[in-house]
Amino acid sequence: MLDFRVYTFLEVCKTMNYRQAAENLNLSQPSITQHIHYLENIYGCKLFNYEKKVLYKTKNAELLETAARSMIYNHNKLMNLIPVVNKERLRLGATKSIGDYYISDMISGILKKEFNPIEIYVDNTKNLLDQLDSGDLDIILTEGNFDKDKYGYSLYKNEGFLGVCSKNHKFSNKSIELKDILNETLLLREKGSGTREIFGDLLKRNNLKADNDKILIISSFVLMKKLIGKNLGITFTYKEVVGDSDLSTFTIKGIDIKHEFNYVYLKDTFSNIPCIKELVNSEGKHIYE
Repeated sequence: MLDFRVYTFLEVCKTMNYRQAAENLNLSQPSITQHIHYLENIYGCKLFNYEKKVLYKTKNAELLETAARSMIYNHNKLMNLIPVVNKERLRLGATKSIGDYYISDMISGILKKEFNPIEIYVDNTKNLLDQLDSGDLDIILTEGNFDKDKYGYSLYKNEGFLGVCSKNHKFSNKSIELKDILNETLLLREKGSGTREIFGDLLKRNNLKADNDKILIISSFVLMKKLIGKNLGITFTYKEVVGDSDLSTFTIKGIDIKHEFNYVYLKDTFSNIPCIKELVNSEGKHIYE
């Protein structure tokens, strides 16, 4: 059994506010404080500090947070594994680029075998990492950025990142200067998505900034591709997303963008259960080999 005060600690880590944590857990604020003090006494260290009335986690709190999420995940998995070992359900998360355009063959191959039940959730990177932290997912497949010190991970594949436009657009099949895209209407995914982060990093590394008035946020690749086909904007994504649609691509002079697709999971957990071991990377190797 896990100490209930661990859940209090994680709620404070999530909210970074004792009062809000108390409301979320239906506890009094003094109870929250007592729970944190208890853990500080157990581990012999300070977990939180106030600086100018703002609550901050200590380095020790960050270590405990990572360990606590793994402990809770393992506890929940163990509760499921003990009574029915062979019926463990795999909960896989995938970002929209990957989930909609890359993993159908892999999932088809898995389903053709004798395989445990599987659930697949498609969302942006930030939301998937939040669900992984909370134990609602076993493993995620993402092209977005994540803390490689905090999570376990295994490379699925490297994929090129390129510009997409209408076949009638002046950029079609050309290599252009990066600054030239700032004069165009940019169709971008919402904040928290992998492709949005990659595009933002590209501009930042080259000391460029897009005009917000020229940015249209669209969470659907289907709608985005239809608008691009009507020559109403451009975007950046992966070749597989473009597929055989009636669109064209372009590249940036002197810049060859490759990005990792990774399986990501909580460190030191039961997430290497048999059904997850069936997942393979782009080289055909099981991800835990």
